[in-house]
Amino acid sequence: MNSSSQTILVLGGGVGGLVAAVELRKKLPQQHRIVLVDREDRHLFAPSLLWLMTGLRRADKISRPLERLKRKGIEVVRGEIERIDPTRRQVAVSGMTLGGDYLIVSLGAELGAESIPGLAEAGHDLYSLSGAESLRDALETFRSGRLVVLTAAPAYKCPAAPYEAAMLLAYDCRKRKVRDTVQIDLYAAEPGPMGVAGPEVSAGVRQMVEQKGIGYHPEHQVIEVDPKARQLSFANGASAEFDLLAYVPPHRAPQVVRDAELVGESGWVPVDRHTLETRFERVYAIGDVTGIPLKLGKPLPKAGVFAHGEAEVVARNIVRAITGKGKPATFDGYGECFIETGDGKAGFGRGNFYAEPLPDVKLKNVGRRWHWGKVLFEKRWLRQWF
Repeated sequence: MNSSSQTILVLGGGVGGLVAAVELRKKLPQQHRIVLVDREDRHLFAPSLLWLMTGLRRADKISRPLERLKRKGIEVVRGEIERIDPTRRQVAVSGMTLGGDYLIVSLGAELGAESIPGLAEAGHDLYSLSGAESLRDALETFRSGRLVVLTAAPAYKCPAAPYEAAMLLAYDCRKRKVRDTVQIDLYAAEPGPMGVAGPEVSAGVRQMVEQKGIGYHPEHQVIEVDPKARQLSFANGASAEFDLLAYVPPHRAPQVVRDAELVGESGWVPVDRHTLETRFERVYAIGDVTGIPLKLGKPLPKAGVFAHGEAEVVARNIVRAITGKGKPATFDGYGECFIETGDGKAGFGRGNFYAEPLPDVKLKNVGRRWHWGKVLFEKRWLRQWF
């Protein structure tokens, strides 16, 4: 137990950082400081980008100002993180230095479209607000041709998202009465949808996609895109033409995290899979920036549900370390996600990703209840945390 004032630095205002900061503020006496640092001024509810790209949401409806956290007693620092010193638990932010007794790194994954020649110029990034908005605008005048959804690397956050995107785009084309003149294909770097969830779930999601009349082409690793010819070139020698391209870019740990030597051989931050502790004392990493290997040889998926659970565990353990109250918490690898299919319907998968030898994940039948479950989750999330 430590009665003197302690400072907890939380880097990143995404799902993990937000939950960690709010939970710490709720459970720690006011003498302790919670400082949240982010380059953006708003928290974006990323799952709703899929609805934004088809005109069902506006940016202001799926984001909230991080400044609102000040009303909860959380200090918010907006600025670019220039350097992290995990040994001293210090951070340089826009020319000033912040220090903490505890450090939580929740900086997510950096999107690197530029690592594939021509990709950024040729298409629309499904995982960024600007990309989802530009795709929405392009769809307004897209009446015929070939629409391609592409995963540019085999591992990426929100494993269901590109598959949801393809199905929602098919739904949008039907609503606009142009589905008969639009061919939709999904080219995936990975061997199957959501492979880490097991063969049954993977086969189930593939069936959902193909039932929508969407061509599915797994194990196509893009190596180059020609924006003028509108052509994709793949490592297996195949090529494909497109008229409209929506892509998931390659992911990597942010440069500032790599410079701090926080990453391991996987290119992500290694942590204790149950406590999220790094090799540095009182330094934790949560969410997409981490690399947690599973028994089947794949890493734990990068998804908001895991960042949320990890944040709660870290917050409880820091509270216990400071106050001496509560029991030790452990992250159990449990996760769940909605899978939007269009037509006001969705599937739902849930299970234990830490189960061995394979994750124990089950896929629920597609229905309206799961779509409305996601709608309610979106509304509850934005209300609860802000």
